[in-house]
Amino acid sequence: MSKTTVKADINFEQELWKAANELRGAVAENQYKDYVLPMIFLKHMSERYEMRREELTALVHDKNSNYFTTDEAEINYVLEDADEYLSKNVYIIPQEATWEYLKSNAEQDNIKVIVDDAFDVLDATLAKFRPDLKGILPRIFVKSQLTARQVGGLINLLSNPKLSQKENPESDVLGRVYEYYIGKFALAEGSGAGQFFTPGSIVRLMVEMIEPYEGKIFDAACGSGGMFVQSLKFLESHGGDKRKISIYGQERYDGTLRLCKMNLALRDLSFDVRLGDSLLSDQFPDLEADYIIVNPPFNVSQWHPEDLPENDPRLFGPKEEFTTDGNANFMWMQTFWSHLSNKGTASVVMANGAMTSNNKGEKNVREFMVNNSMIDCIVRLPDKLFLTTGIPACIFILSKNRDGKYGQHRERKNEILFIDTSKMGTMESRKLRVFTDADIDKVAATYHAWRNKPDCHAELVSASDTTYSNIDGYCYAATLEEVQKQDYKLTPGIYVGTEEVEDDGVLFEDKMVNLQTTLQEQFAKGNELQKRIVENFNML
Repeated sequence: MSKTTVKADINFEQELWKAANELRGAVAENQYKDYVLPMIFLKHMSERYEMRREELTALVHDKNSNYFTTDEAEINYVLEDADEYLSKNVYIIPQEATWEYLKSNAEQDNIKVIVDDAFDVLDATLAKFRPDLKGILPRIFVKSQLTARQVGGLINLLSNPKLSQKENPESDVLGRVYEYYIGKFALAEGSGAGQFFTPGSIVRLMVEMIEPYEGKIFDAACGSGGMFVQSLKFLESHGGDKRKISIYGQERYDGTLRLCKMNLALRDLSFDVRLGDSLLSDQFPDLEADYIIVNPPFNVSQWHPEDLPENDPRLFGPKEEFTTDGNANFMWMQTFWSHLSNKGTASVVMANGAMTSNNKGEKNVREFMVNNSMIDCIVRLPDKLFLTTGIPACIFILSKNRDGKYGQHRERKNEILFIDTSKMGTMESRKLRVFTDADIDKVAATYHAWRNKPDCHAELVSASDTTYSNIDGYCYAATLEEVQKQDYKLTPGIYVGTEEVEDDGVLFEDKMVNLQTTLQEQFAKGNELQKRIVENFNML
């Protein structure tokens, strides 16, 4: 898995947190994102316009350039030609919607009106060329409890050169600012953040495992677009070309969809993301994706399967046998499978209960998936990986390329790989665990070593490995017959067993004698301590 050099980092977290704290008191923490992220988006669009305008200005004055001219009318024509900007995925931004304009008016008493007006102008400008972006910037400042001083302070803090794409053109700084805030705001929002946020290390693991180098990428519960952004990062780190991927997404909540559109536009990605409930109102009925990367809502009950048509093409069998109103987990699975191309792979975060549930509407689907060789790999995740839920989770990897007809994958229709990562990860805080780079590389390499043809080896679990092998307590390639004998339960622990404990060479009998001796010594010390405490009390 050779990776290109990562771009130089910029330390901007202190400045960002200052900007968020500018809103303290007037706005609840879980609403910070509604004010800060649209500002960052406007700043990004404005700076890209300014950078392209400066580039064109230099070209028209360069005698060695095809743009060179001394005629003022021709210079103005070039500088105002929308096509010269659109060719670089840039838009001409009217002055009153530029960041410089907001910055120059930051101290005005009516700055809240000025910002909302700028949002209106930018929204209308973008909608001319990208109708799907219409409504991305609603008027929110005038009706807020923010003071003019707070809004001006936010503008001034975001004007720090460290947070400028112009000053740091190779750093993707505004995209990273956006990503930083999404994570911070998820911490503040708690359980409600599940609508828009999946922790980065989980997304990285999912992407590294299924390797979306090119083709159509789909997320039916796309939130703020983190799966797509991580796919882009994967491409960049492996020398890929983002022009070879197409992005499709669906999101149920309008506000979250706006976050997603801004996030993707910041990355200069083309996309088609739509509003709607993917379970009951699939907006992409004919889409066949090469990769699905998704973290759908867990254990959704009362989702109204009765509203599905009896002949819904996503269903594996009769509606009354393959759905349940008590849980939508396996309706998600059927939805994802229906959207895979004939060589497609899906990586799905799912509640652990999906691996063992005996509810008819769930177990029927799981049995069908096992019997029809749809499941490629199950990864058990450790606890505390999610900010937004304490529900234990796992990753299902589904594949339509299990017969090995496409690419470097071998035929493995009679197998399912089980990986147990429950002991991996490090605690980043008291409440949050993250996968390290080494963890992600190990799991991805294990999956690739098992999945790939012998002559298509990636980096394996260790440098000495050349082929996949089962490892007690960590990974096991089970046959479908073994899974069927376990009543279709998919919990990795059933198959990987317990990892070997290194023998220290001490006989069991000797260990017991030593343990008894130590325990008796500790009892004696405890009795002596208790006696002293009683004596001290008697002296009072």
